[in-house]
Amino acid sequence: MGIKTPFVAVDGIIQLFDDKDDLQGIVLIERKNPPVGLAIPGGFVDIGETVEDALIREMKEETSLDVEIIRLLGVYSDPNRDPRFHTVSITFVCKAYGTPKASSDAKEVKVFKLEEIPFDKLVFDHSKILKDFLMR
Repeated sequence: MGIKTPFVAVDGIIQLFDDKDDLQGIVLIERKNPPVGLAIPGGFVDIGETVEDALIREMKEETSLDVEIIRLLGVYSDPNRDPRFHTVSITFVCKAYGTPKASSDAKEVKVFKLEEIPFDKLVFDHSKILKDFLMR
């Protein structure tokens, strides 16, 4: 009998800075696949990969940005957070420079000023995650 455990994912709150080190906003993606809507970029951890390596890879795949991990925001594990299956997300706060470009399963990449985050358009529990980020 195989062991059944939740899927492990990583999400990255990417703070995008310009060349003067001024915060431009955070990077969100428009998802191509269901559930469709806005999301924090992220994805699943591969076997043999650390969560930090998975985060750096997923951020590059979805936004074309090279990110620097600043800190761990938290671990989100509510069994109902993802309508597809039980997923545990390890969420990091990151920093990046440059211009994000959508690739992989991101349809579009958008940068939002902190006061303009469209909480009602976010999928999964990403509205809660971003509120936790803003509270700290």
